[in-house]
Amino acid sequence: MMRRSLLSRFASLPFFALGATRAQAQAPPKKLKIMMKSAWGPDDPTRAAFPFAHGLVLAEAGHDVQIFLLAEATSLLRKSMVSAIFPVGWPPLSETLQKVVDKHIPVFA
Repeated sequence: MMRRSLLSRFASLPFFALGATRAQAQAPPKKLKIMMKSAWGPDDPTRAAFPFAHGLVLAEAGHDVQIFLLAEATSLLRKSMVSAIFPVGWPPLSETLQKVVDKHIPVFA
């Protein structure tokens, strides 16, 4: 018990905290390889837009992202279908998909 109180006093001192923050600041962020998979199609437009929106945000954060579509989600690659998808609370799928293409995120179907 006495040891804990002694260590907690040392941890609150500024020079100990400074060394801890320097050690954390030197570690570079880890770049992840992420594959987004979806089978949601045009029957649920909000869920159909998730892999594109989330993949775009992850790619902008510096991660390697791939999008894999299967089943009903493969119909989302048709231009006529993309222009008809308006997810609730999100931008239209046509805008999001254009940003995905501009970021060179591979989409597999």
